[in-house]
Amino acid sequence: MKRTAWLAAFAGLFVLIGLVAVQGAGDVLAILSQAGWVLLWLVPLHFVPLALDAKAWNMLLVRTASAPRNLLPFLVWIAAVREAVNRLLPTVSIGGELVGIRLAKLRFPDSVVVTATIVVEVLLTVVAQYIFAAGGVVLMLAAHPELSQVWSIGTALVLSLPLPFAFAWLLHSGRVFERLHGFASRLLGEASQLVARMEGVRLDGEIRRLFGAPRVLGVALAWQLCGFVVGSLETWFALMVLGHPISLGAAVAVESLSQAIRNVIFIVPGGLGVQEAAVMLFARLVGVEGDIALTLALVKRMREILFGIPALLSWQWVEASTLRSTLGRPNQPVAAPLSSRTET
Repeated sequence: MKRTAWLAAFAGLFVLIGLVAVQGAGDVLAILSQAGWVLLWLVPLHFVPLALDAKAWNMLLVRTASAPRNLLPFLVWIAAVREAVNRLLPTVSIGGELVGIRLAKLRFPDSVVVTATIVVEVLLTVVAQYIFAAGGVVLMLAAHPELSQVWSIGTALVLSLPLPFAFAWLLHSGRVFERLHGFASRLLGEASQLVARMEGVRLDGEIRRLFGAPRVLGVALAWQLCGFVVGSLETWFALMVLGHPISLGAAVAVESLSQAIRNVIFIVPGGLGVQEAAVMLFARLVGVEGDIALTLALVKRMREILFGIPALLSWQWVEASTLRSTLGRPNQPVAAPLSSRTET
């Protein structure tokens, strides 16, 4: 799997280099120079859609009796780390969720509850992305009904629509994690620490408990959709600064459809090359010139890097601090044998 990811990353990098070569690196640099440092506002402004997304996760977590107060800032930080892991590291779009479970245990000792909320949150994210992409298709077709590319994306959305419904049904009624627990027990044995930590039956129960609160799920889904729409302001603001303003509806169409392409081709780590090609394609469909469309794609990548690297560094700092704290605790089981040997 790692070899496939690296090959996909190199292919994506080759595509990105090709796009820059075709449009001209000099033209892109000239456009960036003209826009200036104002584009750096995209970095702190990204906290807004991230906070809306974290609010959706917060809706699920606060249903537990052990949920601490003032949770949202902590969840926003975890959301930033999760996004950075998925977008900057060679993972296949699930590494961030695994890191999120690990970090949430700093405030939630019950990892089963945390895992259940993240599983349901991922399902809601998939549904929100479908709705967001469908909105982008409608907006793009309203302006350009003749575009075959958009009709193809709309058809793909309709044909793949049973997938999230099947995912939801399996989580609600399929005893997914109980079956995984049983499979792991047969493969590794009941004595395995991994098997002991899975608690598949309880995890399925926690997920069903969350499904039993449809109002909470609906509100969480609404927060996520708001996050996606507000995230489209990144495209709108960047193009305004780059000297090619477009309508908010066009920005939503570009953002939603480019995200849909990136999520479909998830095998490429960070969507390298895929994201840039998709942004260029749909930006040009709304009338943005090629060199500015490529500059927009590179600005979005720049924002991901400038926002994501501090998040990754903060994660590593927390991991190192936790490790130092663990190693600094007295290890009583080891001390006794050493003492016995000394007395002898």
